[in-house]
Amino acid sequence: MLNSGGEPYWSKKARSLGAGKKRNGRVFDEATLRDIRRGVKQWQADLLGPSVKGSDTRKEYQTASGIRLNPIYSPDDVKDLQFSELAFPGVYPYTRGVYPSMYRGKPWTMRMFSGFGAPEDTNKRLKLLLEHGETGLSIAFDMPTLYGYDADHEKAHGEVGRCGVNVSSLRDMEVIFRGIPLGKVSTSMTINAPASVLTCMYAGVARKTGVPVASLKGTVQADMLKEYIAQKEWAYPPEAHLRIVRDMMVYCTKNMPQWNYVSISGYHIREAGSSAIQELAFTLADGFGYVELGLEAGLNVDDFAPRLSFFFNSTMDFFEEIAKFRAARRVWATVLREKYGAKSPRSLLMRFHTQTSGASLTWQQPYNNVVRTAIEALAAVLGGTQSLHTNSFDEAWALPTEEAVQVALRTQQIIAEETGTPSVIDPLGGSYYVEWLTEKLEQEAYRYFEKIDSAGGLLKAIKSGYLQREIAENSYRLSKRVEAGEDAVVGVNKYLIQEETPINTLKIDFRAQRRQLSRLRRLKEERDGAKVKAHLEKLRRAYSDPEANAIYPMMDAVMAYATLGEIMQVGREIFGTWKEPMIV
Repeated sequence: MLNSGGEPYWSKKARSLGAGKKRNGRVFDEATLRDIRRGVKQWQADLLGPSVKGSDTRKEYQTASGIRLNPIYSPDDVKDLQFSELAFPGVYPYTRGVYPSMYRGKPWTMRMFSGFGAPEDTNKRLKLLLEHGETGLSIAFDMPTLYGYDADHEKAHGEVGRCGVNVSSLRDMEVIFRGIPLGKVSTSMTINAPASVLTCMYAGVARKTGVPVASLKGTVQADMLKEYIAQKEWAYPPEAHLRIVRDMMVYCTKNMPQWNYVSISGYHIREAGSSAIQELAFTLADGFGYVELGLEAGLNVDDFAPRLSFFFNSTMDFFEEIAKFRAARRVWATVLREKYGAKSPRSLLMRFHTQTSGASLTWQQPYNNVVRTAIEALAAVLGGTQSLHTNSFDEAWALPTEEAVQVALRTQQIIAEETGTPSVIDPLGGSYYVEWLTEKLEQEAYRYFEKIDSAGGLLKAIKSGYLQREIAENSYRLSKRVEAGEDAVVGVNKYLIQEETPINTLKIDFRAQRRQLSRLRRLKEERDGAKVKAHLEKLRRAYSDPEANAIYPMMDAVMAYATLGEIMQVGREIFGTWKEPMIV
């Protein structure tokens, strides 16, 4: 997928889908289907037609991705469905869930984004959420950290602690996790360009506190392919970042076996304006790219594929989201087994985290966002997510307040404890509409894989701007539909009211920046400068040698309290930077 060539797997697969399947194994027999077909036509003529007479029949019903919808679905719409495609939860191809017991065995992990201000502020928020029943930590970082700059860099001024917590060194990470048992919690870190450095810092905290690094559980995003497609937070050219991701895959496979070292993120692709189809296809394409990266590094697919996890968006088209999650599991399992030769069932399991949509939140009538988030969260649960983050209703205005975060967490807890939803696994499995839509999304994903392959592979498709252009065009389509009133957004283009600033918001002042500058200044005075310089030089040599693994000298530099910016600057000097193509 990274580079095209070899057997045209995607073309063959795309042609095979929707071409009709063997009669044996079909859920419905032909005689039954003929009777159903006649019945649907008669219902349309005798009942549906007269009931809509006089109404606006020009209106087209479609999903958010533009898939046209029939008024009802019947067995005829899934006539080629074979039970082997559904199977059972925990059974290949995992359409109905990756684990046999799903939420009967263990509820999904409830995570809330935490991270703002100085490390002390985030430490306090993490402890509060653990006290309120959160079962996994999720850390957001500020813009300087995301781009790999220290708090004292000129580009960091005014941004320290604003959209997440600031981390300039291992000392900051020690403060963030002070009093938190790293050996018992699972931590997710949303960081990409400096992901390898933050992973070393997290492992460094464990080493400093006597926690075995091999016991660490959690995820670091590290999805650089997605950065070039959608989020735009990179430091180096694509090849350089992929080399570092490769080194981290090799290092963690050997030393941190419970750490998920790439969280392949469709979330940001969707937030950039993609459709559900594009989110599904581009995210899986990225995933296959990382599989090929691991294989190129000499790793056995079954040694590293289980450590790849996914991160999806859940937005407001309820059934399309559920179908997207089901299709994603089926495609991943099928391709890993058929194309990449994975044999271990653990390699075939698409485990994913879901976050409700930030793009769906509105600053108008913000309390409506509580309802939106609840609907999106329920779709994620019905789609079989392993981990869930619910956005706070005030995030269209600012970072969330403690009150808003608590409401968001309670939303998950109410779904888990009061609705009965977790009692039955894949309760929408067998729904004619959901099964039809699942297969439709699967087909469309393979068509995109074929197009990416025709564009020369994933890297060339990114460098040419093809994927970015596809997303931009869909985003424009959606915005035009909202402007024209074809898609309703309550409180934005329908049911408007006059309102003043309706909520209190979290305020981040310059105290976080002053605190971070002071801590960084003390660190540089107290550390062994010669040791830092020596370790950075070893990292420089590793970066200059394509066969070296850069994570080992990076870990040594982190433990010597080299700063994030110092480590990232070595890479900037060796690799240079990158400018994305113009989208026209």
